[in-house]
Amino acid sequence: MECWKGPLPSPDIRTIEDMRLVLAAPSCRETGPLYSMYRDLARTPEDRVWLSRHSLRYDITIISSRTLCGEYAKTKGHHHPAAPSGIRFPELYQVLEGKAHYLLQTRDLSDVILVQAEAGDFVLVPPSYGHVTINPGPSDLVMANMVSSAFTSDYRDYEQLRGGAFYEMSDGRMIRNPAYDHVPPLRSFHAADIGHRMGFSCDALYDLVGGGELLFLNFPERYPDLFRVYQGD
Repeated sequence: MECWKGPLPSPDIRTIEDMRLVLAAPSCRETGPLYSMYRDLARTPEDRVWLSRHSLRYDITIISSRTLCGEYAKTKGHHHPAAPSGIRFPELYQVLEGKAHYLLQTRDLSDVILVQAEAGDFVLVPPSYGHVTINPGPSDLVMANMVSSAFTSDYRDYEQLRGGAFYEMSDGRMIRNPAYDHVPPLRSFHAADIGHRMGFSCDALYDLVGGGELLFLNFPERYPDLFRVYQGD
C-alpha cells in the first residue's frame, strides 16, 4: 500500500456475506471479500506511545471498486456511543486514493447528509451522526480515519434497518430505504468546498499525530464550533 510507510498488521476483512443484512438487494448472491480494515496503525514506536497515551487510533480501510447487484460497494455502517461528557464521539476521515461518498445520518433521522470526497479531502463525522462509506469510483477506495480508541462501534441500527437511510445505486440513483418510516431530504456537500471550515493545519491526516488538533476526538464537548461544518448549504 503506497500511501502507508509503516508496518501493517493482518487486516480485518468484511465479506459480502457479512453485508447481506444492509444491502439494497438482500437476496444478492454475490460472494467474496468486500473491504479490508487495517486497525491501530503507527509508523514509529514513539507515535504508538503518543496514540495510546491519548486514546486515539489511526486506521486505513480499502473498499473494492465493484457493485453488489446494482448497488455501489460500501461499508456496513455504524453509530458511536457517548463520551463521558454525554456527547457522542466524532470521527475524522481522509481519502487517500480514489473517490468516496460518506452517508451521514443522525440517529433520530432528523438529518441525512451525503459528502462527496476525493483524494486529499478531509471528512468529519460529527457527534450524533452514524455513517456509511460508499465507493462510487472506478478504482479501489483507500481512506484513513482517526478516532478515539475508548469505544466500540455500534452496528445494531444499521443491521435492524437494513442499512442506511439511502442506497446509492450504480446508475447514480439514491434510493430511500423502505425500512425507515421517515427520511428527510438528502443534503449534499463536496468536501473540497467546506474543508476550510475545519481548519486543520496539515495536508495528511497522519501528520496530526503528536499535536493538539486531535483532542476533539475524545473531548467533543470542548469543540462545538468544529461540528458546525455542515450548517448551511
